[in-house]
Amino acid sequence: MSPSEINKRAVVTAVGAAALVAVVALVKSGSAQPAAPVAPPPPAASNPPAAASVDLTPSQLNAIRIEPVGTALFPEEKEAVGSIEYVDDLSVQVFPPYQGKLLKTFADLGDQVQKGQPLYTIDSPDLVQAESTLIGDAATLDLTTKELQRAKELFSTNVGVSERELEQALNEQQTAEGALNAARKAVRIFGKAETEIDQIVGSRKIDSTLVVASPIAGRVTAFNAPPGQLVQPGAAPAPFTVSDLSVKWMLADVTESDAPLCREGDPVRATILAYPGRAFAGKITKVYPAVDPATHRLTVRCEIPDPTNELRPGMLANFVIQVHAPIESTALPFNGVVRNGDGSLSCWVTTDRYRFTRVFVKIGLAHDGQYQVLDGLQPGQLAVTDGAIFLSNLLEAPPSD
Repeated sequence: MSPSEINKRAVVTAVGAAALVAVVALVKSGSAQPAAPVAPPPPAASNPPAAASVDLTPSQLNAIRIEPVGTALFPEEKEAVGSIEYVDDLSVQVFPPYQGKLLKTFADLGDQVQKGQPLYTIDSPDLVQAESTLIGDAATLDLTTKELQRAKELFSTNVGVSERELEQALNEQQTAEGALNAARKAVRIFGKAETEIDQIVGSRKIDSTLVVASPIAGRVTAFNAPPGQLVQPGAAPAPFTVSDLSVKWMLADVTESDAPLCREGDPVRATILAYPGRAFAGKITKVYPAVDPATHRLTVRCEIPDPTNELRPGMLANFVIQVHAPIESTALPFNGVVRNGDGSLSCWVTTDRYRFTRVFVKIGLAHDGQYQVLDGLQPGQLAVTDGAIFLSNLLEAPPSD
């Protein structure tokens, strides 16, 4: 090895030793630390989720509707199923006042009749007896009146009539007059008018035909009156039944758990299968005292005005009973709420009508096409009221460029 190579190796060795000494000195003094390895970012699940947002183009805005969030009244309601019935208080079975043979009818099933309108006639033996008594009492009164007049004339001339005989003639005339008044009232009970009674008295002819009239205005809802049938008071079936159909009963079967919430006077809304899209309004008039042990349901009776007689007995009805006064709350239309795959509910809000942010909401009651929003929205916020599902679809599967 030449002297020059020996010198080069000595220099390199010296430099390396010096560097090593310097590093050892720095470590001991703590003035230099080795670089720490870079830690991996925490898992995404440990970070709070960022609010999802979607940007829409002007053409996409046509698929949604944006409106300020408002409020609405939400009544607390319970649903039940029931049926339509006639109002018992407004339905009358028209029996004859006395026994007799049915002669003729003047109305048929379904006819509209007025109060006092004749329904049928019967041949009544009791009426014959009453009219016979009337004619006899009328004749007796005529006779006693003539005798009284003769006694007065004779008494005034002091010829053959004493005061006692005059008083007796007066008493007999007054007794006959009272008997005739009682007989007229007895015939009047059969429905005869004063003019008819006068005609019977004047003609001395018995009219055994008893006319039975309708006691109320309404419609004939039952007819059991073939001519020749023997009819009598209270013997079912009645020849006619007349009902006022301007009001109907709706009997609803309420679940046992909802029974304590139903009270007389609560408003009711009913829908009928025969009239889709319509609602009939009424109110509860009676809550029955007992629960059916077989179905565990309570019958609630409601009155529904029906001036045009559209409702028929036996029709099925769905009842919505308002059990509490309406509550004013934040409201959002049904199409503004989206049910997500995990069961949560969300809607979309915006401040610039361009970028939309998803917010999760909690809903309560539903009424008239709107949800009651209990949490997540405030009145006045701009929200998507129609087409929210379109935004949710864009978020899940955004269109490719």
